[in-house]
Amino acid sequence: MKLYTVAILGATGAVGQEMIKILEERNFPVGKLIPLASARSAGKTLTFKGEEITICEACESAFEGVDIVLGAAENDIAKKFAPAIVAAGAVFVDNSSAFRLREDVPLVVPEVNPGDVAWHKGIISNPNCSTIITVTAVNALNAIAPIRTMTASTYQAVSGAGAGGPIELMNEVEALRKGETYEPKVFSHQIAYNLIPQIGGESFEGYTSEEMKLQNEGRKIMHLPDLKVTCTCVRVPVVRSHSISASLHFDRPISVAEVREAIAKAPGVKLVDDLSKKMYPMPLDTSDQDIVFVGRIRPDLTDECGISLWCCGDQVRKGAATNAIQIAELLVK
Repeated sequence: MKLYTVAILGATGAVGQEMIKILEERNFPVGKLIPLASARSAGKTLTFKGEEITICEACESAFEGVDIVLGAAENDIAKKFAPAIVAAGAVFVDNSSAFRLREDVPLVVPEVNPGDVAWHKGIISNPNCSTIITVTAVNALNAIAPIRTMTASTYQAVSGAGAGGPIELMNEVEALRKGETYEPKVFSHQIAYNLIPQIGGESFEGYTSEEMKLQNEGRKIMHLPDLKVTCTCVRVPVVRSHSISASLHFDRPISVAEVREAIAKAPGVKLVDDLSKKMYPMPLDTSDQDIVFVGRIRPDLTDECGISLWCCGDQVRKGAATNAIQIAELLVK
């Protein structure tokens, strides 16, 4: 088996750390791992397959001899180093939003559009976490009848804000338990015992940047250029795993039985749908694993051509790190 030199750009962040864990879990053919981070982290070590590996400073020369770069850094870092990565002959699988909507960059969810990997020009984008979870859940229905529109609400865990999100939630809970105050640093408002109906800045007609991603990225991934999505994104006091409520509208009626059958057979998905037994997807059940759970499947009572459902998936894994490594697995096949 051929072994590959793999670099992780942003190796010390929450997603970068998860990438290292998943590379080992999935036995990805890594011959050499190069963790890259800022100057303040350079020289520190991390563990991969039982060995201590030194973190290197991210710089343009760091990508020489690298086969695959897994990006777990912010947009500005991704944009800064992408030219050097491509020039070095590596393939950049980037988790930031910097290149997602560029026409010359594939945007890939391996269960949905694996063939798009073939036309990359050195960069492949990993979609937004909620987009990945949603399209993985609903793509099988698109094969029954093209999805025309979608109305969705996302309930996004604090892990989506990075490593500091869960820490802030826990600190607030502890402070409130003691009757103390805690000044939010990661979120714009207190997240403990609260919901914040804004993720991202204002983007279009009162919609946030996060809310527009489900439409714009979903169109590209599912090859549905006319798909219309109205979305509300909400930060919730859940540590990990995002949930999405979605009503999908088709050109013809499809039955609940058809939907259940299609989802039960879909890759990367588990049907969990028995209301009488209180069985449905929940964040606690879907955290720290890679399958998207789908349930609460029912007719949309506002549209005879509509179906409503609920899905959950781990934001850090399938919503970010695992999806990127699945893309890398497509590259090495």
